[in-house]
Amino acid sequence: MSCWQTISDYGLRSLGIGEKLLPRSDFTLCQQFTLIGSGLIWNIYFGVLALVAGFAIATAVAVGKGSRNRLIRKTCEWFVFVFRGSPLFIQFFFGYFLFLGLKTSHPALAPLTAAAVGALIVLILNTAAYSAEIFYGALQSIPKGDVEAADAYGMSGFSRFRRVIWPTMLRLGWPAYTNEAIFLFHATTLVFFSGFPTTKQMGDALYYANYFADKTFNPFIPYPILAGYFILLTLTVTGLFGLVNRRLNRHLPAASGSKIRLRMPLLR
Repeated sequence: MSCWQTISDYGLRSLGIGEKLLPRSDFTLCQQFTLIGSGLIWNIYFGVLALVAGFAIATAVAVGKGSRNRLIRKTCEWFVFVFRGSPLFIQFFFGYFLFLGLKTSHPALAPLTAAAVGALIVLILNTAAYSAEIFYGALQSIPKGDVEAADAYGMSGFSRFRRVIWPTMLRLGWPAYTNEAIFLFHATTLVFFSGFPTTKQMGDALYYANYFADKTFNPFIPYPILAGYFILLTLTVTGLFGLVNRRLNRHLPAASGSKIRLRMPLLR
């Protein structure tokens, strides 16, 4: 079987498209690259959706932590404390059994026990807690002069938040939030180890890497392939977030990097 045929058969295997059975013997590098890359689709799915939903929740929680309402403030503080204070793997474990109980009492909630939904919800809540703390720190670091200037222009309420506070918060917290996004994509591999089941051998990248490692008794080929894919994914995330950071800071003067010049008096 040629490599192109392997890609055609297994390129979308993690989505249930293509060959139904995994290769059993005589594994080739092309098969390992293709199947592990196919599983990466699920890691990107978990990471992108968790980032989008978690970003919205994190913004609300960060604002809530600074609220004057004690109930709102304490609720947000405890949300952050619980999800930052417990390991993500334990959250997957308890989340699965919580959703399993809900499935028993409400059959309509059965999809929550699948990784595609249940594990995604756990990832969303986890990244929202970490991101909320980042954004809350950024909110506390906003110069008072910016808020006073907004008041001087007659801005108040949501208008001031949307045009002054929120953009400044993002600009101050974006470098740290970039790290959280990278950690989130790496954390998606924990879905494989959690209680959320993988149906019909349609798993993430680590699922297929572990499959090849178990079958060949040689982890030094599939796991480096997996690491290489995640390095490329990290470079992509860093590049995209770098573009957003440049957009957020477009009003600031560009730092002119001075070139190092050798002068004769220094050469002795």
